[in-house]
Amino acid sequence: MNPEAEKVTTEEFKITGDAVVAKIKELVREGNIRRIMIKNEEGRVLIEIPLTIGVVSAVLLPVWAAIGAIAALVANLTIAVERREYDSKRQESDEPPIS
Repeated sequence: MNPEAEKVTTEEFKITGDAVVAKIKELVREGNIRRIMIKNEEGRVLIEIPLTIGVVSAVLLPVWAAIGAIAALVANLTIAVERREYDSKRQESDEPPIS
């Protein structure tokens, strides 16, 4: 029996280079982010950041520096965000209930 089923959705934000770090920090604070990808105007992935539960912002300091460097070089970016969504419905199994 699986108490929670995980569903992953993707959302994209078009943003200018100077606002990208602030937007990513905002997204990380939300906590249900699985992965962040930053793409250029042609759709090519420039950096992919996998996130896990409990990521501390101090651990991300080198990542913020890399994002800032990319943002300084590119005027328009797309941030693709994979979010975790949990289905709280319990999935039924073929086993009879335990009494």
